[in-house]
Amino acid sequence: MNCFIDSNIWLYIFIEGQDEDKAQLARQLVQRKEPGISTQIINEVCVNLGRQTDFSEHEIQELVDSFYRRYPVVRLGKQVMKQASKLRQHYTLSFWDSMIVSSALAADIKTLYSEDMQDGLEVENRLEIVNPF
Repeated sequence: MNCFIDSNIWLYIFIEGQDEDKAQLARQLVQRKEPGISTQIINEVCVNLGRQTDFSEHEIQELVDSFYRRYPVVRLGKQVMKQASKLRQHYTLSFWDSMIVSSALAADIKTLYSEDMQDGLEVENRLEIVNPF
């Protein structure tokens, strides 16, 4: 596992009819890297697929199984949540973004790919946030 890929990038892969250039870049990113993922990212992807597409619950269950089978999953726990609180204070991150950043730090990830967070932000001199688009 050498990076985290935020839910917004995963959604370009799964939701048809969005920006095709971004969808292609997202697919390449997942294929070229060895991404990790957090339980929160899985949750966000599933919620948005349920809201924005006609994914059935069965398909969402299969997607969850696929994420766990293919990628290392960082689970949210007490330490991740406490670290997220400290990150919110120091970096002015949203609650949800701080949870993703904290999960990436807990997994000793060096790069977090996200379209929504501040491109180029270095967190604790250990993690860089990169907008791949």
